[in-house]
Order: sequence, then C-alpha cells, then structure tokens
Amino acid sequence: MTRNTLFGGAYAIAFFTFLFGPLVIMVITAFNSSRFPRVVPWECFTTGWFGELLGNARLMDGLLNSVIIGLGVVALAVPIGLAGALALSELPAKLRAMLYTVLILPILIPGVVLGISTIVLWGQISRGLGAGAIYNGFFLTIVGQITFVSAYAMLVFIARLQRFDATQTEAALDLGATPGQAFRKILLPFMAPAIGSAAFITLLASFENYNTTVFTVLSESTFTTALASKVRHGTDPSLSALAVIIITITLVGALTNEAYQRRKAAQAGGPSTRSPLYANPITRALTHPGVVFAILVAVIAGLSYAGSRHDSSVCEAAVLQDKMARQEALRAAQQEKIEAQQAQENTLPKSNSAFGGAFGGLGGSAPAPEPVAPKPASPSAFGGAFGGIAPPQSDD
Repeated sequence: MTRNTLFGGAYAIAFFTFLFGPLVIMVITAFNSSRFPRVVPWECFTTGWFGELLGNARLMDGLLNSVIIGLGVVALAVPIGLAGALALSELPAKLRAMLYTVLILPILIPGVVLGISTIVLWGQISRGLGAGAIYNGFFLTIVGQITFVSAYAMLVFIARLQRFDATQTEAALDLGATPGQAFRKILLPFMAPAIGSAAFITLLASFENYNTTVFTVLSESTFTTALASKVRHGTDPSLSALAVIIITITLVGALTNEAYQRRKAAQAGGPSTRSPLYANPITRALTHPGVVFAILVAVIAGLSYAGSRHDSSVCEAAVLQDKMARQEALRAAQQEKIEAQQAQENTLPKSNSAFGGAFGGLGGSAPAPEPVAPKPASPSAFGGAFGGIAPPQSDD
C-alpha cells in the first residue's frame, strides 16, 4: 500500500466523518433516554422523544403555519418566476442583462433587510388604505418571501428554456394556433419538469427561511421561528427526533427518485442497454418507483409501530435509582469529609497567643509564650530628658 493510497483513505475517512458524523450522532441521541442529547453514557433505548416532539403544540402550530405559507409562496412565486424567464427570453441582449440583474438582486440582499423593508412598506400601505387586515403575519411573510424565492424559480425556468426550440411555437402560430394555445400545448408541457422542480425548490426555501420570516411573521410563528425559540431556551433529544424524521423523508425521496431515473434511463436506452433487473418481471416490478416508495413507507411504519410498543419505563426507573444512589453516595462522602475536618479542628489545643489564636501556635503542641510587658526607659538612657538634644537656652 503506497503513501498516496494511505493519504487518500485517511482523507476520505476524515471527509465523510466531518460530513455525516453530526447526522449519525443526532440519530443515536434521538433514541437515548437521557434528558440531554448525548451518545455516552448510554441510558435506555426509547422512542419517547418522538412523542414529545409531536406533542409540542407550539411546534405543531408552527408546522401548520409553515405549510400554509409555503403553499401560498409556491402558488405565487412559480408563475412570477416563469413570467420573468419568458420575458428575459424575448428581450434584446442589452435590456435582458439589465432586467436579469434587477430580478436576481433580491437573492443578494440580506434577509434582514427584506424583512424590515416588507413590514415598513406594507405598514404604510395598510394605514394609507385603512386596510389593517392585510397587515398580518401570513400575508407579510408570503409577500416577503416571494421577493427572493421567485428569483430561484426564475433561474430554474431559464435553464430549461435554453433547451427549448422556439421554432415549434412559431410553427404552431403559422398553422393558426393562438398564442394561448401555443403556450398551453407546446411550451407548458415542455416546461412541466421545470415547474415541478421550481415548486419543490420554492417550497423548501420558504419552509426553511428564518432571517426574513422572523420579522414578517409578527405575532404568529412558523416552524423555524418556533424551533429557534425552543433551542434558545435549551435543547433536548426531541430536536434529534426531528432530525431523524427529516433525514428519513429525504432518504425516501432520494431513493424513490433514483429508482425513477434508472427506470426512465432503461426505457429510453432500449433492450440492448437495459440492466438484467428489468428483464425479470418480478425484479422489474420491485424496482418500480411506486413499489420502492411503498416498501420504504411500509418499513418505516413497521419500525415506528415496533418502537411505539417498546416500553422503556423499567429501564428508565433503574437508571433513575442508580443516579439517586450515586448522588446519595456522593452526599455521604462529602458529609464524612466535613465531619473529619470538624473532628480535626476540635482535637487541636487552643492558642494562648496575643492574637487570640488567629494565627495559630508557634509550632508543635506547646503553648505560645506569655507576652512580656515593656519596661519604661529612664531619661538618661536617651541622653537626658530631651533625648540628647540640648535644652533651649534662656535669654536671661
């Protein structure tokens, strides 16, 4: 094994550990009964944190609000993005570059600025029109998110339009089709995959947005703002349970999409390029995207049912008793240490020093010597009554 191979293996291990290590740790902590997310020491296997997550009313209300806001953003941002992409494809080059910069600019503006500007603008509009009903968290959040989410949708549509042959639309118009008919029957079917991708991207962008939403949501709460508020007051393994749910949904979607893409490629390539899996009717049925999705959902449902039937109360009670025993032993050890210190202080003799024992004895167990009172000195000892200084002479 060469040095380059060792270095490459070590780098790969470090890279994947850095990338997936936090996810693995969160998955493990979601099933530990410890009140704080941790892997060691392991206490008991439990699925109770999923129930606590689903029982959190604030998070569930925020999830519902996020779904409502996300659907509203998708319904408006996708048509706006499609209109922007079509407008850019029809404009001259110089004007196209300028309009593209204007439409893409909201992505570059910080979300805090977008959120504050949204509530200021629509606050003025609602007061000017006397329409206070539009100044609410749902409307402001949808409007604030559309300002930058529609740019994401537009980029998806621009990429798709670059592969469109405009002569198809021109031929339809030459054959007597109206612009509306040409759009519905030629352009819209061609843009269908991009519409689905744009809708998915805008929904995710709306769902996970925080910087803009935290200002525009006002007194309401979305899933991200409720989650941030919960983290601010302390974390518990219910957040790890949320991570497990998100990871599971992502994996199910990714595996289903992979099955769909492989089946689509096999059908497009013909019998000569197909995998042996598609030659057998059984394996061909099992690799169908719908069947893959159903199998994954069934496995998850089975694991969820088995986890809900698991009772960890006995294990948790034993862990609690062990914790209480260790705390009692620690308290007893501390009490013994205090009593030993007090007993040692009582056995020491009292000090008879002039300072009342504040500085202890002079060493050993012998008492300190009695202080000796100073004797008054005679004036002659200092050279006379004036301490060696000549007395003042009289003028007489």
